[in-house]
Amino acid sequence: MKLTLVAGARPNFIKIAPIINAINIKRANGIPVEFRLVHTGQHFDSSMSGTFFSQLGIPTPHVNLASGGGSQAEQTATILIGFEKELLSHRPDMVIVVGDVTSTMAATVTAKKLNIPVAHVEAGIRSGDLSMPEEINRLITDSICDEYYTTTQMASDNLLNCHTDKEKIHFVGNTMIDTLYKHLSDSRPPDFWNVLNLKKNNYLLLTLHRPSNVDNVSKLESILTVLEQNTHGLPIIFPVHPRTKQRISAISFFYPGLKSTDPLGYFEFIYLLRYAKGIVTDSGGVTEEATVLNIPCITLRDSTERPETVLLGTNVLVGDDLFLLQENIDLMVNGKWKQSSIPDFWDGHAAERIIDSILEKHMVHELV
Repeated sequence: MKLTLVAGARPNFIKIAPIINAINIKRANGIPVEFRLVHTGQHFDSSMSGTFFSQLGIPTPHVNLASGGGSQAEQTATILIGFEKELLSHRPDMVIVVGDVTSTMAATVTAKKLNIPVAHVEAGIRSGDLSMPEEINRLITDSICDEYYTTTQMASDNLLNCHTDKEKIHFVGNTMIDTLYKHLSDSRPPDFWNVLNLKKNNYLLLTLHRPSNVDNVSKLESILTVLEQNTHGLPIIFPVHPRTKQRISAISFFYPGLKSTDPLGYFEFIYLLRYAKGIVTDSGGVTEEATVLNIPCITLRDSTERPETVLLGTNVLVGDDLFLLQENIDLMVNGKWKQSSIPDFWDGHAAERIIDSILEKHMVHELV
């Protein structure tokens, strides 16, 4: 069986790595399955993707579509053109896409127009917020793909409510958590750990990248001010996303407790998350990792496509409510946070279940 795997942005690499590993295990056991890895280049900055290949054991991609930079429309167009050429030259039996970024949607559209089946890993998650580009990507991808691999029963239910064929929905767990479990022992302090005199459980971790939080400089200033004034002297470690870095340069205020850094490798980021007093974020994936690690997590959004992190995990949504942000920082810093329970099938074996399912369906199809 020939598979084409598509990845383009930092979260994709975390999710695709265990799938590649599962395929390689099958190959080592004599199962006739091979793959081509397509990097769309959506994240073209080496600090956002380069180190992930070496740390997570991802092989050099067979092709890079170089779609980075430009608007989402420009990225989509570049992927549509480049991925079509790739599929025409190396037609697979199935394309596997992961997550909900522009690359996910564009690769799915391209493959389906060439009548190539598509499997969507992390299908069915929904925020209900159509102002988020990722929600548009999810809806388009799930409306036309062929196999749906979900992280939770809630995601499966979302698909069933849209009248998706239940035979095509597979509740398998979370490949991002596969990667977390595999590499937790590899986590290591970043180079600045000793320079900043950091101590375990004695700092907060901050990540911000969504346009709703960083494009409005006044809003960004308000968030940083509330954090600075309410952490009781704890340093705030802030690995800065490239798009956020541009906005911060326009802020005139000085925040001595805020320690900005370049984007980190996976091992270094997981170390910081693992030993943080808590995390403030607008990332969906980080809330999943925080849930598994039982780290208090505040999300600066009104909605989440990962409700299990709120219902079962350590995540709390505060939206734009700065008073609620302050209130929850106090709870976080004072150690009064809720405890986490881990969702079903977040056990480190999701990728194995995905590849087993795909190969089984392929064998049945060949027999027919």
